[in-house]
Formats: sequence, structure tokens, C-alpha cells
Amino acid sequence: MQPAPADPFGATRALAPVRLADGVLAELTAAILDGRLPEGSALPSEARLAARFGVSKQVVREAIRQLSALGVLEIGQGRSTRVRGMDAEPLGRFWSFAVGATRQGLREAVEFRRLLEPPIAALAAERAIEVGVATLRAALARMEAALADSSLWIEADLDFHESIARMAGNHLVELQMRGLRPVIARVMGMLNMAGRRTESDWRVTLDRHARVLHAVAARKPAAAHRAMLDHFGAAETAIAALFPNEEPEETP
Repeated sequence: MQPAPADPFGATRALAPVRLADGVLAELTAAILDGRLPEGSALPSEARLAARFGVSKQVVREAIRQLSALGVLEIGQGRSTRVRGMDAEPLGRFWSFAVGATRQGLREAVEFRRLLEPPIAALAAERAIEVGVATLRAALARMEAALADSSLWIEADLDFHESIARMAGNHLVELQMRGLRPVIARVMGMLNMAGRRTESDWRVTLDRHARVLHAVAARKPAAAHRAMLDHFGAAETAIAALFPNEEPEETP
């Protein structure tokens, strides 16, 4: 853990005439992003921040709460508030709330994933490095070892797709895929429980993942895009049965 910098905000100055908490939020965000408040460092006390920006401690507290809700700050009981690294937990809560438990929401989540993942696979192939490919191979091996064990398979499957997102070399892409993980896990669980899958069924799905891996490892973006698109296309029948399109009722 790092102590708070002596004075990360420079000279005392009044905030611009915006909503006060938003002004404090902007100042704290800028200090975190440009490294004046690095990960693990303690935030200056509410009293110091209030004096620095010429606002009340309540205003500072509101800004801190907003950053805490985003997972950027960690508020501890009886200790300093500290800067956290960016993670996908708040995004996961958002997607779980946005999708809900409705069939429509889950069907839209599947569609959203199908839009995202083929170009992500192409980017991963373009930027592939040996360490990333090795991680991808390990995830695929775990999937093969988990044949017919739905819970272990789902975890390995999710790790496989997140590894591809990580290989794309885009932090926002990785955060998005990690944020979608709770929703995707729920859909995978529903698909695996929807029918009695044979070992042959599991292996067909495994082979589709292997084709994605081979294209990424060969650094062939177009082939990786096609393999991922084919992977989703092959699951269309099961997905359509699980999430049938609901035609809107006609208004008389």
C-alpha cells in the first residue's frame, strides 16, 4: 500500500460552477487516471479534500461514494479510502441488472455476444503472442477434461473466451467480456440443461473451440473471425429453441 501523495491536486482553487460533487468526482478521477493517485494509494482525508476544493465534507463523501460504486475506490471501516485497480465487478452487476432474468433479456445477451466476439477473435489473432496462446490451450484442455461436467465446462469455456478478449490487447474489450461473464454463465447453464447432451455433442462443441484456437494461434484474423462466427452459428438451433422470438401482439 502506498501513502497518499503530499498534495496531488496542487494549489487551492475553487471548482468550476458545475454540480459540486461532479466537480470533485472529475478532480479525483483525473488524479487517479494520470497517476497522481496510483493504485493502492490512500486518498487524502475528506477534510483535506473539502478544504482543497472549497466544498463541504458531505459533497466530498458523495463523490467518493460514486467512485466506490464504480469499484475505483475501496472504502474501509476505520482506515483510509484507497484507490483500487479497475475491475469488471461493477460492470457485471450492471449487465446482470440490465438483462434481468427474462427470456428476452437473455436472448438479447446472446445476440450481443455474437456481435462482439468474432471481431474480438480476429483482433486476438492479429496480436497473438505465445503466452496468450498457451493460456488458450490450457483453457481448451480444461474443457476437454470437463466433458459432461456442466459446471466445470462452463468455467473453462468462459475462461477460454475471456482469454481471447485478453489477447485482443484492448483493456475495454477485456473489461466488457469479464463484465458479461455472469450473464453468459447463466445462458450456458440454461443451454446445457435444456437437453440431454451426449459425449459426441460435447466433443462437437469442443472442436468448434479448437478451430478458433488454431486460427488465433496461426495469427489468421479472417479465419479466427469465421471460426468464431461459425461457433455461434452452429448453436443457433439450440439458442432459438431456448429463446424463441416473441412476436409483438397486434393492436386492433
